[in-house]
Amino acid sequence: MLVLDTTQLPAADRIDAFHAVAVGESGSCSVEHEHPEAGIWKKLEVWTFGPLTLFATHGSGMRIWRTPRHARFDSLDTVSIITQSQGTGAFTWNGHQQRVGRDALALAHKTAGYEYEWSGSGLSVAFMVDADRLGLPEQLVRAAIPLLHHSRIGPLLLQHIRGLHHDADRLSADPGAEALASATLDLTRAAIVSVAADERTRRSVAEDTLLTRVLAYIRAHLADPGLTPQRIATAHNISVRTLYRLCEDGGLSLEKWIVRRRLEGTRRDLAAPEHAHRTIGAVARSWGFTNPSYFSRRFHQTYGATPREWRQLAHHRAALPTPDEP
Repeated sequence: MLVLDTTQLPAADRIDAFHAVAVGESGSCSVEHEHPEAGIWKKLEVWTFGPLTLFATHGSGMRIWRTPRHARFDSLDTVSIITQSQGTGAFTWNGHQQRVGRDALALAHKTAGYEYEWSGSGLSVAFMVDADRLGLPEQLVRAAIPLLHHSRIGPLLLQHIRGLHHDADRLSADPGAEALASATLDLTRAAIVSVAADERTRRSVAEDTLLTRVLAYIRAHLADPGLTPQRIATAHNISVRTLYRLCEDGGLSLEKWIVRRRLEGTRRDLAAPEHAHRTIGAVARSWGFTNPSYFSRRFHQTYGATPREWRQLAHHRAALPTPDEP
């Protein structure tokens, strides 16, 4: 949901407006803009997934920092995962410095303070949650801050956040938003523990979050037609039998779950104007369907229309005038 677009404001009001919104949405902070004399532009979007808040900040270069002193001005004790979808970010905490490109993420604990910045045009996507929701000791979270880039779970968490942002309007309004928040927290907890906890804690959290990690792995590889139960099991150091039992205990069928997620992807792409130039076969292959007949049959069984009929209907609806149009 869009909460601020500074292009709609007079240039003289944009800096104060952004600072007021940033404080209102995420708590006390200081902000410095790159080349303010040349004018700034910022677009801030915010979505709520149960206890989790997702932010997308797009615009000109900036530096934002929070100190323990800032934390004393509000009651928020939050943990954030910060990613950079456009440009390159720079994260600093307690002497630790790291670059945050498209393949990286940073862990921030508000009461510990941190600094984040980028130059030029950038897009940062981050989520924030109350620290208590993680169920991890404060010292463990802080110990993981300079180590998180070593976590093998980090790429899964990054892909998961990108997926939330890609379809945030729909997903945040979906009845499953709370479940998505739980999955996000499970992945975050697993990533932190994987680099900063003792062996006993790592094993315990790994067991508790195994299904979440398996499903996140599948989502990240849905487009690969070679995604098999054996490959999924091997990636998580379990047997195929254990994989099936894990899914059954979680109340889902592995194959049906994969096919349904792939069908949902093709359904979205077939309706999207930016994919109108692609053939139906190309869209299906991009989601791991290699057999056109099988894809068409499953699509029709699930949605009551053929892929071609669905695409025509979606484009027809998009061409209809809105209520405000003559």
